[in-house]
Amino acid sequence: MKNGLPCCLPDKRTDPWLLVYSPMPVASIFLLYLGVVWAGPKLMKHRQPVDLKAVLIFYNFAMVCLSVYMFHEFLVTSMLSNYSYLCQPVDYSTSPLAMRMAKACWWFFFSKVIELADTVFFILRKKNSQLTFLHVYHHGTMIFNWWAGAKYLAGGQSFCIGLLNTFVHTVMYSYYGLAALGPHMQKYLWWKRYLTSLQLLQFVLLTTHTGYNLFTECDFPDSMNAYVFFYCVSLILLFSNFYYQSYLSRKSKKT
Repeated sequence: MKNGLPCCLPDKRTDPWLLVYSPMPVASIFLLYLGVVWAGPKLMKHRQPVDLKAVLIFYNFAMVCLSVYMFHEFLVTSMLSNYSYLCQPVDYSTSPLAMRMAKACWWFFFSKVIELADTVFFILRKKNSQLTFLHVYHHGTMIFNWWAGAKYLAGGQSFCIGLLNTFVHTVMYSYYGLAALGPHMQKYLWWKRYLTSLQLLQFVLLTTHTGYNLFTECDFPDSMNAYVFFYCVSLILLFSNFYYQSYLSRKSKKT
């Protein structure tokens, strides 16, 4: 506990909401996810890839809409609440704005559960090269990270993560939605490399932000800041390696 902040107490406002009260549902989803990652490619080994064009178009553009909605809620609610972008404690009250921010945090958590479908689609389409450690690690851990966020810290400077990530995911799912339309769209999708750069930039910004708060007096749990800091460092390393392998290494081999 820091400066009296109830960092380890469940948020009574969000406890009744779907999947929040107990860690067991999320843990079960995670174990099922790992089971699908392990068994899925084996079950698909002697089967033809499933044609999911229509599903992917709908899914990706639906995720764009959800990301835009969450970005709007994080941005507008933080502005109306006069949030500080450097240090913002959680408002545990039931005021309309505090509840609006808590709901945005819950939707962000739930979106991470929905995004596990990304992996299922890779498996059904036999895109096993996409089932990297980075992909499984990032998708699998985010549901736990934001379950904890929704249960204990639904608001405050947690919103910075949601604000940046929903912006990035708006761009990312727009890219995947356009790609799902067919090969004729590839000439318009030259900017994939910059999408990876945008993802990296978000982690650098979040690492800087949480690192700053570890060394300043801020009524937000140091334990959460430290966890986010090291988690983002791990993602910077993994995404940097992906960027190097995908763009720099291939370019050097061509030359």
